[in-house]
Amino acid sequence: MRDLNWKTLKSEYLFKDLWFTVRKDTCERPDGKLIEPYYVYEFPTWVSAVALTEDGKVILERQYRHGLGETHYEIPGGCVDDTDKNYEEAIARELLEETGYNFNRFEYLGKTSANPSTNNNWMHMYLATGGKKVKDQEFDENEDIEIHLASLDELKQMLRDNEIVQSMHVTAIMYALAKLGELKF
Repeated sequence: MRDLNWKTLKSEYLFKDLWFTVRKDTCERPDGKLIEPYYVYEFPTWVSAVALTEDGKVILERQYRHGLGETHYEIPGGCVDDTDKNYEEAIARELLEETGYNFNRFEYLGKTSANPSTNNNWMHMYLATGGKKVKDQEFDENEDIEIHLASLDELKQMLRDNEIVQSMHVTAIMYALAKLGELKF
């Protein structure tokens, strides 16, 4: 197989903020062609989980997303913090903060990318089981989340009805359903 990797010759940061950075690169393809400018969006690493309660209900979050200007259902997740020792600790923290639930088991489902042509980060996906409500939600500054408990059949119907539009969350749900034996492919 040919090496298709580009070589980065130069990078310049155009914008940096808490969770979003824009970089302009000058790249060289293996055939020598220069690509300039090529914009890369840098984001923190993300984690998400299909989270099941002790009685097998799926924890969904309903929240407003300003980019679309709409309110939709999602699965819990968020950014990995510098204080998190690993991705599993990060998703356990996010689940506790956003839902108030602790979980007794985490299974790693893999990683996915929102848009590998421009975004440099990964989202690590988990199946969390044995969830038990232990406290109230603790939101970040801009969070306002309603919790909705759904059966696996209700979750599958929500997918069929296109009620979950966050593509990486749909990906995580599909992997979780396969792990649970609820989806064959």
